[in-house]
Amino acid sequence: MHKGLARKVLFGAVATAMLAAAPVAKAEQFINILTGGTSGVYYPLGVALSQIYNDNIEGARAQVQSTKASVENLNLLQQGRGELAFALGDSVKLGWEGNTEAGFKGKLDKLRGLAAIYPNYIQLVATKDSGIATLADLKGKSLSVGAPKSGTELNARTIFGAAGMSYDDLGKTEYLPFAESVELMKNRQLDATLQSAGLGVASIRDLATTNDITVVSVPSDLVEKIGAPYITATIPAGTYRGQDADVPTAAVVNFLVTQADVPEETVYQMTKQLYANLDRLVAAHGAAKAIKAENALNGMPLPLHPGAERYYKEVGLIK
Repeated sequence: MHKGLARKVLFGAVATAMLAAAPVAKAEQFINILTGGTSGVYYPLGVALSQIYNDNIEGARAQVQSTKASVENLNLLQQGRGELAFALGDSVKLGWEGNTEAGFKGKLDKLRGLAAIYPNYIQLVATKDSGIATLADLKGKSLSVGAPKSGTELNARTIFGAAGMSYDDLGKTEYLPFAESVELMKNRQLDATLQSAGLGVASIRDLATTNDITVVSVPSDLVEKIGAPYITATIPAGTYRGQDADVPTAAVVNFLVTQADVPEETVYQMTKQLYANLDRLVAAHGAAKAIKAENALNGMPLPLHPGAERYYKEVGLIK
């Protein structure tokens, strides 16, 4: 064989051998995390999760999307436009059932459960000078009930229904995200806001630094009348500036939800890294202090994703 040709054959063989021996690069796994408004609790926790996943899941490219929260998030998951979403328990249940009045076109059959996380507290806050001290005092007043057909707005409708009231009893109903509601209250253009969020939500903290507020109670007998997934809860004294006493209210558990098309290994890692890095979530928002692995399956209204199920079996939460 000609020397030049032999050399080319040799080099070709070596190159082929090197390619065969080289590790196959893992395909990038895109993880779009669906949250809520930037002044709520979902968003900072979603940002923290995206950083955790980028740091700890090989090949992960995680990003956060700010949305109108629960209902929109679940619809986006069904459409394959997200891999992980925060959502309120009642919204998740209604989405799985395909409740059209709640904002779902039909049964969201691709939804899969990942974890129950922390409770959302129904936080009904009025400016002190509005004179609102009870639910009944809202009659004839202006109230923001959250973005249309958001999880918060579903909560507002449920609370009003149990109290024998409707939006028709209000002087004005606004459908605004948390931060916009607070800005109107600061400008004396709105009397009250109902916000379904973790304790110490940034929007209400912001309001309390500039305005005297009243945190209005949702009585326990009304919450018991509604029933699951609503539970009685307390907003502890001192949660917000000027709030000197405990305030009874309702709470609804939040869930992390994924969808059936996300690979099992990805969901396994998302679940595992969630619990391995709880300190980083708590640093992002104090609401994460309530996230505990032993509570992950409590009240789960969806079938678990196989990746999450694998993790819970591994740690002994599923036998």
